[in-house]
Amino acid sequence: MAWSGTDSLLFGAHLRATLAAIAAAMERSGHDALVVHAGSPRMLFQDDQASPFRVNPWFAWLVPAPPAPGSLVCIRRGETPELLFVAPDDYWHNPPSIPEEEWVGHFRLRALSSEHAAVAALAAPPPAGRAAWLGEPPAAAGWDANPPPLLATLEQARVRKTAWEIACLRAATSLAVPGHLAAERAFRDGASEFDIHLAYLGAVRQTDDELPYPCIIALNEHAATLHYQLRDRGAPARSRSLLIDAGASCRGYGSDITRTWSMAPGPFAALIDGMHTVQRRLCAAVAPGVDWRELHLTAHRLVAGLLREAGVLKMDAGEAVASGVSATFLPHGLGHLLGLQVHDVAGLRPDADAAPIPRPPGHPALRLTRRLEAGMVVTVEPGVYFIPGLLAALRQGPHAGAVNWTLVETLAACGGIRIEDDVLVTASGHDNLTRTAFADIA
Repeated sequence: MAWSGTDSLLFGAHLRATLAAIAAAMERSGHDALVVHAGSPRMLFQDDQASPFRVNPWFAWLVPAPPAPGSLVCIRRGETPELLFVAPDDYWHNPPSIPEEEWVGHFRLRALSSEHAAVAALAAPPPAGRAAWLGEPPAAAGWDANPPPLLATLEQARVRKTAWEIACLRAATSLAVPGHLAAERAFRDGASEFDIHLAYLGAVRQTDDELPYPCIIALNEHAATLHYQLRDRGAPARSRSLLIDAGASCRGYGSDITRTWSMAPGPFAALIDGMHTVQRRLCAAVAPGVDWRELHLTAHRLVAGLLREAGVLKMDAGEAVASGVSATFLPHGLGHLLGLQVHDVAGLRPDADAAPIPRPPGHPALRLTRRLEAGMVVTVEPGVYFIPGLLAALRQGPHAGAVNWTLVETLAACGGIRIEDDVLVTASGHDNLTRTAFADIA
């Protein structure tokens, strides 16, 4: 994306706030210098190829440049941060371009030919006092590698997003929405999972490696696998449903969006409509001070109520949640923090010194347990799934009689439903980034 004057202002304010948070964390942990490593490609065993490179999110927190493996940011107290940018003199691969945008003015930039040269440059001059290193080992000799107290403090600083980060997350959402619409069109044209995936990439204009996570593109019963990773090349004889969980990236920040479609009207299509209603109610409840654990349990009650209205369950919602029956149909958490990582840091601790907030009994997959605060960005993603193994256990248990198994078998051919939006917690409530992006295109 082209760099604008607004980008420069937002990034400048973001970097000042980030450096202030880092300075406070370093003082608290007793460190006088900090080096953040961009990361290095990981070579495959007995091969000359590397696995896809993912930049260290701590590096992306400070530097919005394209990935430059081996690069370093060095922060010393009271000094302008130094960016040691690795741009090899390489004729086998195209090296990263040395950045020239306005944001570079916030750093002392040194271009170096290798990671080894960048690490060697750290000793000129050598850091005084204690020094910390964030990133993949091995760290340079004498540096504290990923000290837990420092990390715990910095993780809290990443929870509340700056205006720059919110702009990046909003842009990542807007980039992903055309991909979802293209995927729906391909699905309705009878395409295979593989071809739906290609349609998504073409609309988003990003490669697999550039996306924040691998796309989940599941037709029919494949949607019952929560993180379905295969992409059949051949279309099924009959396409009944599509679940697509896919995002896009903008300057290190990622979106995370899920939609489910039915090919034809009927019980499954009605269940999708009901899930949209449930999901919107849950999004509307997002606000500062809300206990995410309570909202998660509310999601279970609403989903259980939807299943009762649809004729799947014969028990009331409260009983379905208390007995664990609702967890058969919704075995994952309501959502998670979102930012530089899809499952962003500090979801279980309210501050650096606190013990993790426990998950509600019977809900081990919940990734967020703290109260919401303004500046957080969360996903809200309720679902209903017809997972063979979980259904088999329910059918053999004491609550088997509370299930309409004939209807379950019909719905199981469609796999499952998930609706997921990315939602910013504001001072007065929330801003649904995903629904806004869909409305803007419409």
